[in-house]
Amino acid sequence: MSVAVIDRNDVVLRGRLSAPAEVRTLPSGDTLVSFRLVVRRPEPRPRGQSVDVLACITYDRSLQRRVAAWQPGDVVEVEGALQRRFWRTGSGTASVCEVNCRRGRKVPRAAGAASERTA
Repeated sequence: MSVAVIDRNDVVLRGRLSAPAEVRTLPSGDTLVSFRLVVRRPEPRPRGQSVDVLACITYDRSLQRRVAAWQPGDVVEVEGALQRRFWRTGSGTASVCEVNCRRGRKVPRAAGAASERTA
């Protein structure tokens, strides 16, 4: 009897926006919004490494409008999938791993503070 393998690639992050989002128009004409989240590492964590700065993107227009209103330091929560993008450079091929976000919201200060106390 064979067992079906169901792949899953779901990422949920809650963290602070590190800088304003950047908007780029790709050669395809698509608009890409990129931003970075500072997220605390779960316990136990290696000495001296208490946070990660994670690259996030979105192609979703309604989410792009929300992200544009977020300010550095805002606590936000995003949902998406981890992906690796490739592109060509003058010296070869480059790549980056990032979270392709399909949902996102600003977390009210009280909820953000409560989750930080329990994290």
